[in-house]
Amino acid sequence: MADYPHLLAPLDLGFITLKNRVLMGSMHTGLEETKDWNRVAEFYAARARGEVALMVTGGIGPNLEGSVLPGAAMMVSDEDVANHRIVTDRVHAAGGRIAMQILHAGRYAYGPKCVAPSPVKSPISPFAPTELDAEGIEKQISDIVACAQRAQDAGYDGVEIMGSEGYFLNQFLVTHTNQRTDEWGGSYQNRMRLPVEVVRRVREATGTDFILIYRLSMIDLVPNGSTHAEVVELAQAIEAAGATIINTGIGWHEARIPTIATSVPRAAFAWVTKKLMGRVGIPVITSNRINTPGVAEEVLATGCADMVSMARPMLADADFVAKAMRGQGDTIAPCIACNQACLDHTFSGKISSCLVNPRACYETELTIAPADETRTIAIVGAGPAGLSTAITAAGRGHNVTLFDRADEIGGQLNMAKQVPGKEEFFGLVDWYRTMLAEAGVSVHLNREVTADDLQSFDDVVIATGVLPRDPGIPGQDAPHVVNYVDVLRGKAKVGDRVAVVGAGGIGFDVAEYLVHEGTSPTESLPDWMREWGVTDPEEHRAGLAPEGPQPDAPARAVTLLQRKAEKPGKRLGKTTGWIHRMALAMKDVKMVGGVNYERIEEGGLVVSYGEARENPTLIEADTIVLCAGQLSERSLADALEERGVACHVIGGADVAAELDAKRAIDQGTRLAAAL
Repeated sequence: MADYPHLLAPLDLGFITLKNRVLMGSMHTGLEETKDWNRVAEFYAARARGEVALMVTGGIGPNLEGSVLPGAAMMVSDEDVANHRIVTDRVHAAGGRIAMQILHAGRYAYGPKCVAPSPVKSPISPFAPTELDAEGIEKQISDIVACAQRAQDAGYDGVEIMGSEGYFLNQFLVTHTNQRTDEWGGSYQNRMRLPVEVVRRVREATGTDFILIYRLSMIDLVPNGSTHAEVVELAQAIEAAGATIINTGIGWHEARIPTIATSVPRAAFAWVTKKLMGRVGIPVITSNRINTPGVAEEVLATGCADMVSMARPMLADADFVAKAMRGQGDTIAPCIACNQACLDHTFSGKISSCLVNPRACYETELTIAPADETRTIAIVGAGPAGLSTAITAAGRGHNVTLFDRADEIGGQLNMAKQVPGKEEFFGLVDWYRTMLAEAGVSVHLNREVTADDLQSFDDVVIATGVLPRDPGIPGQDAPHVVNYVDVLRGKAKVGDRVAVVGAGGIGFDVAEYLVHEGTSPTESLPDWMREWGVTDPEEHRAGLAPEGPQPDAPARAVTLLQRKAEKPGKRLGKTTGWIHRMALAMKDVKMVGGVNYERIEEGGLVVSYGEARENPTLIEADTIVLCAGQLSERSLADALEERGVACHVIGGADVAAELDAKRAIDQGTRLAAAL
C-alpha cells in the first residue's frame, strides 16, 4: 500500500466495495468459443487469485446478428447460463469479482446478418449492414436486457455494456453511421437515445445491487465523430439512467491512429478521461497503455480517473496486483504492447496468449510444477529463448547455468529496444535480469562456450540465436555496405541516403531507426500527438487535428527494398503492420517490391525488376544496409552432435524466422516445463 496508495485503495460503490482500483479490461481471447468452461474458469480465477478488484470478460453477444462473427460466444440460453456459472463460481471461490461484457457489434459484425442504424458498410468488414426499423431496434434493446438478466442469473457481479470503439451503440451516436430521420436519428438527443435507453432498461431489469459499467468512447478519432460536449452530455445521461461506473473507450476500430500498440506512449489518453472527472458523480475508469503499477499510480494520483483498466498486462502477469501489494513491482512480467500473441491471434481466429507469458490462456495445458528431481542444466544463449528456459527451469528447482558470449543478456532484444517505438523492450530485458537473480540462475557473460565445457551437465539447451544471412550481392564488400546488427548496435556510420535490402520486420525496424533523430515520439506525448494528428476533442471534433498528421522531417532519405513482388510489410503483424507502413510513409520512406539486387556500386545499389530482370535502375545511396534474413547459429549444436552429446535446440538456433521472440519464449518455457 505504501508504494501505490491510490492504486491499492478500496473503491466504495455503495452496495459493494472493490478492494482496489484495478479493473482487468475486456479482451477477446477466444476462450469462451472453445466451450471448455474449465479452461475459461481457470483463466479468470488465476487473475482473481492475483488480487484484481474486478474483471470484465471478453465480449459476449446478446443475439446472432450482434455477434462479432459466426460462432462467437453468446448469452442467449439456459445452457449458456449454466456454462458461465462455472466461471463465476470459480472466480468467487478465488476471492474475485467479475462482470460480463455485452458486446453488440452492429456493422462491425463479420457476417451477412449484421444490423446498424443505417446501411453504411464498415471499412473493416465485407458485409453491408441491414438498416433497423423501429421493431428491429426494440428487439436489440430487449435482447441486450435479456442478456444482462442471464448474466445476473449466471452469477456475474455485473455487466459492462460496450458503447465504444465504433460498435453498435457507438454507431447510433455519430452522423456518419446514423443517417436516420426518425426518433433514433437527427439531433444528438435522438442519436444518444439508444444507449441511454439500454442502460435504463438494464438497470430496471437487474435491480440496484448489480454493477453496471458503460464503456463510453471518450475520443472517437474518426471523421464526424462525437464532440467533447456530446461525450459529456452522454456520460451524464448514462449516469442518470443508472450506470454504476463509466469506463473509457478510445478510438473506433477503423480509426487510422494507433491507440494500444507499443509505439503509443504510456497512458497516452488518460488526459482525455480526466476531462470527464467532476462532470459525473459516479466513478470513471481510464484505459490504454497503462502497464505498470507506477504508471497506474501516477494516473490516479494526478486525478485522471477513479480507477484504471489494464487488460493485456493481466495476460503478461496474472499476479500483477498481488506483486504490487507485496512491493515486488520489478518482478511483474511487463506487457510490451506488441499485440503478437494477443490481438494478432484474436484477429486470426486463434486463442490469445502473451509473448512474455505463454501460459496466458493456457493455464490448464501448460503447467509448471516443481521438478521431481533436481538436474543440472546448461543453457547457451541469453536471448529470449534461453532466458525463458533458464527462469522457468530454475523456478522448478533445477540448477541452471546460463552462458552468453555477449557482455549483457537479452540477445537481439537489445537491438529491438533501440528502435523508436519499441522502448518497452528496455523494461523486458530489465525484467529478465531481475528474474534471473530471483530464480538463482548462475549467469556467465563474455563467455565463449565449447562442447568440452558442456560434458558434465545433465541437460544442455542451445539457444545461440541467428546470424545475418549473406545475400550475395556483387560489390557488397564495399565500405559503404553494413549489416543491420552493426546499425542497430550503433557501430556503423550511416549516410544521409540509405537503401535497406530486405523489407521484413527487421528491415522496417531499421528504416524506423534511421528516419528518426532525437527523442522518440513514444517518449514524448505532445510529439506523438502531433505526429499522428491527435488533438483536444474540446477544440476539434473527435480529437482529430484539422491539419492532420504532422511528423518531423525524416533524418535520412530511406528506400526499403524487397525481392518479393508484393506490398512491402504485407507479412507484418496483423494488427500492427498498418501502423509500421503508415509511420514510414509519413517519413517519406520509399517502399519497393519485386526487385533483383544486381550489384552495389559507389553511388548506390543497382536493381532490376521481375523474372526478366528488366529496367536496371540505380538506387542512389550513401549507405546500403543488409537486412536480408537470418540463418540459424548451430555451430555449437553441431559440435555436440558430432560428440554424441544430446542437446535441445530452441529459438533462432532452431528456426531462423523473423526474430520471432514469441515463438522463442514459448518454446523455451515449454521445454523448461518438461525437463
